[in-house]
Amino acid sequence: MASRRPLDLSRIGESKLLFPIVALVLILLFDLIFEPGFFAMETVDGHLFGNLIDIPRNGATIMLLALGMTLVIATGGIDLSVGAVMAISASVAAILIHPDLQPLTRDPNATATPLPIVLLVTLAVATLCGLWNGLLVAYGNIQPMVATLILMIAGRGIAQLLTEGVRVQIFYEPYAFLGNGWVILPVSLFVVAAVYLGAWFGTRRTSLGLFIESVGINSRASFYSGIGEKQVKLVAYMFCGFCAGMAGLVASSNIRTSDANNIGLDFELDAILAVVIGGTSLAGGRFSLMASLVGALVIQAITTSMYAAGVPANALLAIKGTVVIIVILVFSAQVRDWVRARTSARPAPT
Repeated sequence: MASRRPLDLSRIGESKLLFPIVALVLILLFDLIFEPGFFAMETVDGHLFGNLIDIPRNGATIMLLALGMTLVIATGGIDLSVGAVMAISASVAAILIHPDLQPLTRDPNATATPLPIVLLVTLAVATLCGLWNGLLVAYGNIQPMVATLILMIAGRGIAQLLTEGVRVQIFYEPYAFLGNGWVILPVSLFVVAAVYLGAWFGTRRTSLGLFIESVGINSRASFYSGIGEKQVKLVAYMFCGFCAGMAGLVASSNIRTSDANNIGLDFELDAILAVVIGGTSLAGGRFSLMASLVGALVIQAITTSMYAAGVPANALLAIKGTVVIIVILVFSAQVRDWVRARTSARPAPT
């Protein structure tokens, strides 16, 4: 009879999914103790409603941003412009649906451009924004924070120029279905799942993921190993722009308007925090897309829990700041060494 292999706790301790899952469980445990009605669920018109549905539904935009941000951070970079790219995407979609900027009819089926063209053009513009950032970082040798800060500052101005400062209302129902539709679960979650599967396949079933991690760990060594460092960074930033464009589509279809001032505002900070909670180092290297998604759920769970507890909206930033401090401490070298020492497999007694 074959002997059973002992459970290797060190592998559990090294998993990037461990910390975000534990953090999410602790938040839900807090809600269970202090907010008993937090887990109440109801079915309306065949759709599930409740906080447990609202967390992933409202966190869909952060999850989309986190997927793109994960690859950028894994290369050792950062993208501060994703919120502005969301605003640009919302404005592009709005003017394609209503070129006159003021819809003359509230017909839910009225649009100047077919929906597939709206989606393709909007995502193409967002990807070009990512291409711009990638060119500055990879070929212009500009620090990622400075390079993406340019579009972060100018992006909302571009979005307002596109719509002439008008908040264009969108009554086109097929477009609104993207952020408000339901197929048992919110359609936005299916969008997140599709983008995740595409990113997972591209990074875990091809050599791209290995190249990204190699560039993030040591870009110079990667260059001398024959890896196209600049091309890898360019792809990462383009994908980040694509994800920001998709997030902008979901956000604008959810509120049915192009609000260049508020769509995606400060979302870049939430995306970065979600990736860090997911265990991806800001210095670059190994990454986990699934852990970043769970990290985004942690951020949204904190927001939803604080609203349920009656915490004012202006206090959320202070709470998120506390989360940042905790994350920094948890991922410090001292804490990692302590966890590794406690979870390392011990030799079986003879």
